[in-house]
Amino acid sequence: MTDTTSEQTERKLLDELYADFEDAGLIPLWTQVDGLMPMSPQPAAVPYLWRWAELLPIAQRSGELVPVGRGGERRAMALSNPGLPGLPYATPTLWTAIQYLGPREVAPSHRHSQGAFRFVVEGEGVWTNVDGDAVAMRRGDLLLTPSWAFHEHQNVTDEPMAWLDGLDIPLVSQLDAGFFEFGPDELSTRETPERSRGERLWGHPGLRPIGQPERPNSPLGAYRWEHTDAALTAQLELEDEGVPGVLEPGHAGVRFSNPTTGKDALVTMRTEMRRLRAGAQTVPVRSVGSAVWQVFDGEAVAHVGDKVFEIAKGDLFVVPSWCEVSLSARTQVDLFRFSDEPVYEALGLARTSRGEQK
Repeated sequence: MTDTTSEQTERKLLDELYADFEDAGLIPLWTQVDGLMPMSPQPAAVPYLWRWAELLPIAQRSGELVPVGRGGERRAMALSNPGLPGLPYATPTLWTAIQYLGPREVAPSHRHSQGAFRFVVEGEGVWTNVDGDAVAMRRGDLLLTPSWAFHEHQNVTDEPMAWLDGLDIPLVSQLDAGFFEFGPDELSTRETPERSRGERLWGHPGLRPIGQPERPNSPLGAYRWEHTDAALTAQLELEDEGVPGVLEPGHAGVRFSNPTTGKDALVTMRTEMRRLRAGAQTVPVRSVGSAVWQVFDGEAVAHVGDKVFEIAKGDLFVVPSWCEVSLSARTQVDLFRFSDEPVYEALGLARTSRGEQK
């Protein structure tokens, strides 16, 4: 048998082997190892910027043309990462949308396995009822909707309102853990209290109600801007006095936490607020897991991987897993950030690398 004949026979046998693999529902590891076990994360999502000045007019037009109610449930416009074409996902684990509610409109009650929050960049006049507790939504507030809590929204004013929604929809979808249920057609309450029941019970710094059990998600439904602002202001004041407290020079930060455990307010998503002094620069950081940032106020430059974004109030940008990010503040700038880090920490997969300041 010639060498050529031997090679042809071997190739035929190998082709038959691979055909049998396919018929048996098998894939050999040796053809997949580079994709299964890369040297470092290779995210499909890409760094991307959505400008508030473009998003808000589209939301307003949607408010004029698209009704809200049963069927659509919410007038929410999801941010779609170009690296995840055709999917309404900001990252493979995080869903982000702008929700818009017109004057006197109501978004009906439902609940789902996915955890959610609302963050308000501007406006007021909407109350979100979470398991019957009416929670006011105002500029700078973080509002929680834990997994499987019934929730609905009502706008009690003659002005529309838009806000940021964040959910773990892609993560729950990948885990095949999603459930959804419609609530009553009528609002559970039309109350519009200054403070919700959850705030009255849990909103006292360092004071936990003795008669309440530990909960996986925070029972405090609203984290008010006045408290967030005061905490960030104090960190920078203490830095001026030489007292430790900031993340790095000119960079203050707070994490929204569960008062029953001290852990993250939501079990699958980390929520934080950052403040940079004018002229401050952050050290480049890369982390396993993805994040979405929104500018609450001020102007800055964000370096995300090989992209450079000029950012201002309301703008949103995404940081994929293991993608380096750093910020340079043109003015004092406040930024809201949420990420999937609690999931990676729980699985023992968290990793962070800090570079040198540019």
